[in-house]
Formats: sequence, C-alpha cells, structure tokens
Amino acid sequence: MAIWHQQINIEQLQSGRNDMASFLGIEFLEIGDDYLKGRMPVDDRTRQPMGILHGGAHVVLAETLGSMAANLCLDYSKNYAVGLDINSNHLKSIKSGWVIGIAKPIHIGRQTQVWEIKISDESNNLLNISRLTMMVMNK
Repeated sequence: MAIWHQQINIEQLQSGRNDMASFLGIEFLEIGDDYLKGRMPVDDRTRQPMGILHGGAHVVLAETLGSMAANLCLDYSKNYAVGLDINSNHLKSIKSGWVIGIAKPIHIGRQTQVWEIKISDESNNLLNISRLTMMVMNK
C-alpha cells in the first residue's frame, strides 16, 4: 500500500522547477509505494576543490528527496513539511558519474517525519547515508 497522500508522477515532480536542486542537476527518477528515488551528477557544480563530490552536495540531494517525499505524504491543502534536522555520514568518495539517492520513511507522524536517504554510485556502492527529520506545519 502506497504511503503517498497525492497521486503524482515523475514528470509532475520535474516540471517548473527553478531551485537549488535543479541548478545542481538533481533529477527525480522513480516513485515507489514507499520510496522516492533521484540522482545528481558529479560534475563542476557538485565537486569540491579536491575533485570529489562535495559533502554539502550529498546533503542537498538527501534533503531534496526527503523533503519532497515528506510533503507527498501530506494533504497539501492543510499541511506542509519543513526540514528540522539532517545528519549525514560520508562513507566513500566519488569523482565523476552520477549518485543515486533513495529516500524511505522511518516515521511518518502527525507532527514529525523521519526519513533515511541512502546515496550510492552507479555500481550501487554506498557513499552516504543521511537521516532527515521534518516538522509538519499547518497552513
């Protein structure tokens, strides 16, 4: 059974975006019953001076996926979710290609949500794991 309050497809998530995530090349790839998947290029926009993916870029991807997923679980006419806390562990570096993130819920409550976002390379090597806490706000 799907956790989403809204029926939405990837094309709708991609359309009309003009934000940090779109500037960094983040794309939504797939929405499953209990996860949201996206990817981000490792290029000049996302690398740090040593030539590897910037830790902050990992966090942007994690928060983008977790925030979007959290809001898709809500009746957007009544509530919206905002980031409260994020924890990110960088496990392995990458110099080029794409990183793929998958956001899955740990807790979906009335006032808070907690999401786990795992970020891997194209060979499915785990690079980063983040935990995002979202606060549910009334409109």
